[in-house]
Amino acid sequence: MEPDSKGGFSLFRPGVTAGATYGYRFEDGRLRPDPASRRQPQGVHAPSAVFDPQAFPWSDEGWTGPPLESLVFYELHVGTFTQEGTLAAAARYLPDLVALGITCVELMPLQPFPGDRNWGYDGVYSYAIHESYGGPEAFQRFIDEAHRLGVAVCLDVVYNHLGPEGNYLGEFGPYFSPRHHSPWGDSINYDGEQSGPVRQFMLGAALQWVRDFHVDALRLDAVHAIADDSPRHIVGEMCDAVRALATKTGRQIHVVAESALNDRKVIEPPPGGWGASAVWADDFHHAVHAWLTGERTSYYVDFGIPEQLVKALSDGWTYQGQYSQFRKRPHGTLTTGLGPSEFVFALQNHDQVGNRSHGARLYTLLPRECWPPLAAILLLGPALPLLFMGEEYGETRPFLYFTSHSDPDLAKAVSEGRRREFSATGAGDVPDPQDVATFIASKLTHRRDGVHAEMLKVYKQLLELRRRHRDIISREWPQVSISGRVLSMARSSFTLRANLGPDAAGGLGPWAWDVLPAR
Repeated sequence: MEPDSKGGFSLFRPGVTAGATYGYRFEDGRLRPDPASRRQPQGVHAPSAVFDPQAFPWSDEGWTGPPLESLVFYELHVGTFTQEGTLAAAARYLPDLVALGITCVELMPLQPFPGDRNWGYDGVYSYAIHESYGGPEAFQRFIDEAHRLGVAVCLDVVYNHLGPEGNYLGEFGPYFSPRHHSPWGDSINYDGEQSGPVRQFMLGAALQWVRDFHVDALRLDAVHAIADDSPRHIVGEMCDAVRALATKTGRQIHVVAESALNDRKVIEPPPGGWGASAVWADDFHHAVHAWLTGERTSYYVDFGIPEQLVKALSDGWTYQGQYSQFRKRPHGTLTTGLGPSEFVFALQNHDQVGNRSHGARLYTLLPRECWPPLAAILLLGPALPLLFMGEEYGETRPFLYFTSHSDPDLAKAVSEGRRREFSATGAGDVPDPQDVATFIASKLTHRRDGVHAEMLKVYKQLLELRRRHRDIISREWPQVSISGRVLSMARSSFTLRANLGPDAAGGLGPWAWDVLPAR
């Protein structure tokens, strides 16, 4: 390969076709996969394979994508959503999700990871699709089918770190820097010396999903963990680039940021803000969980009273500059002027379920009777709702933390670290992430009998109400109040009342809800 003036290297090799395997050989004899590989058919340590994204025969001409305010997210993990654990198998459930009322399927990260079991946040090739899921062409087929059915696709992407095993990126240049420390070691070099090509590498990864795979939205993982002191933060530059591509193609493409900052700069437009379309807002979840379960550990120490749920439903965030006992400092900024569709609310997601010692879902921690009123508050609430796979029918199987590292030292460290993390809480025997049984136990049942059929009916009813009452999709926040355990949420065309208690109150039975027309 020949060096260029910007520190890069290039080589043109004629006659190479899709499927050909290749790698980079260093002067000392090391053979490494391509950091920008689009296929790793034999795993993260093996040679890369050529993939031509332009060869796919798309049939979604005319698809422009749904507007932000109409998004109803359904988060799923491809490996545990079906018994087969593939994109093709997941695609067979798309008609069911359409019938439910879902408008956007959000896929947890698909980038290659070691072995065949992982949440996806240990991915190491930012341009590729994990082979056991079906590879990149299977992802294109999934999206094409989703668009045929009128459903958008959001891809969860990770630009705050790369996984430990199979991560050879640092051998190719200054892609990492000790300038900032992260929970995963040295941070990605977004703002140090020679950081320009690093930024372009990550921007290119994000844009290819939108351009070559027709993805409708990107969910940026943990932007609060992306350290960047550049004049334009990398998240802001990524939002700028996606917005420019959306304008060029005439599509509606959204960037949703997961952020623990409660900082309006994430969603405010440039030049002052980063310009994300919307932000995951965990205060809603924390307020519900802490109040109804009584838990006060970790970040739940900041929550526990019903007024905090009212605040989240009225403003987006509960903490807007108040003192946080968990953080030992004031937390958050005001949300004045921000709209409801700039926030994403969830009762459950992969983090809040999977990061528990035994992967318990919220609906297994609370009486079955409380599920419908909670669903009503989420789905008729002001923010963009997100469902976690199986929630719609009351799945009771856990979503556990699972890995399949091949490095024995790393595998041992992960297993021991998980046990150590929860040993002080009295959680008992924590399932071993490396045990295949942990992965299998997390697969959905897709049950449709008894109480599961009843719950699915409730979710369908609520999503139909959400479509029917167009004032839910507006720039106006509802008027929310609570009396005892009865929450009232008033809009221009209706009022939702939900009794979140075991006793009759306010004209409602225990754990009941209703929708009253506006007076």
